[in-house]
Amino acid sequence: MPDGNQPRLACPAVSAGSIDEVGVVDAVLFDFGGVITESPFESFNRYEERIGVPRDTIRQINATNPDANAWARLERSEIGVDEFADLFEAEAAARGYQVSGAQVLACLSGGLRPRMVRALEILAARLPVGCITNNVRAGHGAAMARDAASAAAIDEVMKLFGVVIESSVVGLRKPDPRIYELACSELGIDPARTAYLDDLGINCKPAAAMGMKAIKVTDPDEALRELETLVGFDLC
Repeated sequence: MPDGNQPRLACPAVSAGSIDEVGVVDAVLFDFGGVITESPFESFNRYEERIGVPRDTIRQINATNPDANAWARLERSEIGVDEFADLFEAEAAARGYQVSGAQVLACLSGGLRPRMVRALEILAARLPVGCITNNVRAGHGAAMARDAASAAAIDEVMKLFGVVIESSVVGLRKPDPRIYELACSELGIDPARTAYLDDLGINCKPAAAMGMKAIKVTDPDEALRELETLVGFDLC
């Protein structure tokens, strides 16, 4: 979390007039991993390089049979981490690769993005904000931090959300539309007046279908510029 001793982050440039318009949303829902924190896909790629398997092998395994594979079942808490490791390793072996399920889980926790955290602080002071995260019961806390110190920092960020919907708790996972409906109901917000940020396009689609203004986060600064336009005020 930023504190009084840290220098204020410089804002990226914003197009003239883009913050002058009236906001078109009055609530914001966030994904966590890949949005508030660095993407786990970067860690996956580093692990793949280290063990000598093709880039994005892990993502391809997780995208195969996406509603019933080991990853999906773990995120809904239908299986534990040990069973996941066995099943995931079998899925990898079926493709001809030897990949450790335990090491894949160790890749999940990314570092906080300070600019995103600052934007979240500003939003939380003015609008309802919530989080929808596909997570697993591994590591420390909702963001699956790798150690207690990281978990403590993330817990402080989590307190900024009015509602946190965890797949491993509710037994639903994105892109199931019901998890978005649950978040809106719990936070008491209108989807048509809500922005949604996620690093996966497949998870943005149900939000958009419900009427939300979906932002796919590939470049965090660009995503925040788009969000500033939607809310109608500065986020840094």
